Amino acid sequence: MTKKRVAIIFGGRSSEHAISCATAAGVLSALDRERFDVVPIGIALDGSWVLLPDDPTPLRIEGTRLPEVSTHEVPGVLVPFGPSARSLVTTDVSGGATALAEVDVVLPLLHGPFGEDGTIQGLLELGGIPYVGSGVLASAAGMDKHVMKVLLAGAGIPIGPYAVITAAEWERAPELCLDAAQALGDVLFVKPARAGSSVGISRVTREDGREALARAIEEARGHDPKVVVEAGMPGREIEVGVLEGRGTDRPRTTAPGEIIVGGGRTFYDFEAKYTDTGDTTLVIPADLSEDEAAAARALSADAFEALGCEGLARVDFFLTEAGLVVNEVNTMPGFTPFSMFPQLWEHEGLSYPDLITELLELALARRIGLR
Repeated sequence: MTKKRVAIIFGGRSSEHAISCATAAGVLSALDRERFDVVPIGIALDGSWVLLPDDPTPLRIEGTRLPEVSTHEVPGVLVPFGPSARSLVTTDVSGGATALAEVDVVLPLLHGPFGEDGTIQGLLELGGIPYVGSGVLASAAGMDKHVMKVLLAGAGIPIGPYAVITAAEWERAPELCLDAAQALGDVLFVKPARAGSSVGISRVTREDGREALARAIEEARGHDPKVVVEAGMPGREIEVGVLEGRGTDRPRTTAPGEIIVGGGRTFYDFEAKYTDTGDTTLVIPADLSEDEAAAARALSADAFEALGCEGLARVDFFLTEAGLVVNEVNTMPGFTPFSMFPQLWEHEGLSYPDLITELLELALARRIGLR
């Protein structure tokens, strides 16, 4: 069997750069080398594309040390355009260019803006290169919490109360923005509209006051000029993994898992996810009734289809007294071996290496362009 050549793209310009590197470390360690050749491509924080060694070690999170793509003395990478232009090009410091062997498929392990949000997907569509995951529209919609909520609500999928604060609204009438946010309830979560991994998120209570709320909005604006404020939802945090169905089949879903955050934390923040995980427990499967588990799986498939997702997604819920509420749909969920998404599929009998292979095969079977 002829090996397929896979370009793994990671890093990126967003605040989730280090998480993307850690994801790449996991994938590089587990990819089936009997079936795939690997071309590791890092995107530095300044946006430079570079060809890197096939070595996961420097890409791992070690304690509180976060990895970063370096551009020191490595060849640059260019993506040519055209329906048959699958050969990436490397450049050296003198400006010379060399074509790499043809790339069969790209695995974009980018999180956040300038990667997970449809930008890299559009670039690969222009280059005529198959890739893992959702297309341009679904990636953009899944990244933008505002647009995502509009689409989910339009499909009849339950979501929680929220308000959107645009850059113009905040600069024009900040007091009205604060009024709209405080009207949501006593506990608020202030988030950059287009970020993930809990970057830039603050929990604010009414007792904290308007000044604390304003500071939280400014903190979120440091990552995105558009801010989403969500009402705190009392309930359990439930997550379901989704894979695209084969052919015309419905999306495949996992049993729900649950995140239990301890250590005095008030929510599942960046440290709890990546650098101080000792007080966080992932329970798979979650202790739910059969009806609750079935409802979570059905709603996950519905949300996947409502956004037009492809490949993979993780759907996050709050299980409240009134039932399930969709919080987010992640079109490129955390994908280290210890992340919830791979562990959910491990419970279903699909190992981490086999999950990677499945995603690559789905991408190779899918056409480029409108579909």
